[in-house]
Amino acid sequence: MRPLVLIAHGTKDPAGALVTEALAAATARRLGQPVTVAYADVREPRLSEVLADDAVVVPAFLASGYHVRVDVPAEVLASGCRNVTVTPAFGAAPELVALAALRLVEAGWRPGDAVVLGAAGSSDEGALTEVRAAAAQLSDRLGDQVEVGYVTTAAPGLGTALEAARRTGRRVSVASWLLAPGLFHQALRVAGHAVVAEPLGAHDRVVDLVVHRYLAATV
Repeated sequence: MRPLVLIAHGTKDPAGALVTEALAAATARRLGQPVTVAYADVREPRLSEVLADDAVVVPAFLASGYHVRVDVPAEVLASGCRNVTVTPAFGAAPELVALAALRLVEAGWRPGDAVVLGAAGSSDEGALTEVRAAAAQLSDRLGDQVEVGYVTTAAPGLGTALEAARRTGRRVSVASWLLAPGLFHQALRVAGHAVVAEPLGAHDRVVDLVVHRYLAATV
């Protein structure tokens, strides 16, 4: 089978790295082969350091921003490896939106809550379009409008979105469009709301998506 490299953003938070490693380990068990981890930022190793010929690279990103569009291809080129396939990033995959809804319910969401989807921002409009698509799917699942609040870079910022939600007079629940713990998820926690969903984590639905991306690339 072709080598599989799972590349994530990277975080200084050890808990975030543990989620990435757990996701890789669960994928390895499912496929019956090793899965190598690489990071686009903050942590090592970088993709170019672990890549091999004929590898499949699965970007564990919830939107296809700069790291996916620019950094990953640059790392592949720098590696000098041949016949490398980079799959699509996770994006607004329906199974992950379903998982975001589950995490919100687990955190204590109730029908009637004003919901803000906390997400990493990007200067890439395509990436923001993917986040808005995830929010639209979550709206359909919850039966109520879900607004996006970006932790960095993009508008509306998380604080702005939360303030607008508070002005509705309803209880506010914060959904998480983040894969792992780290600085961005901490920003959701310090917002001070009773309901803040956990990141998606190394859930079976995320493993399913990694396996699907990999197998689709090896057909």
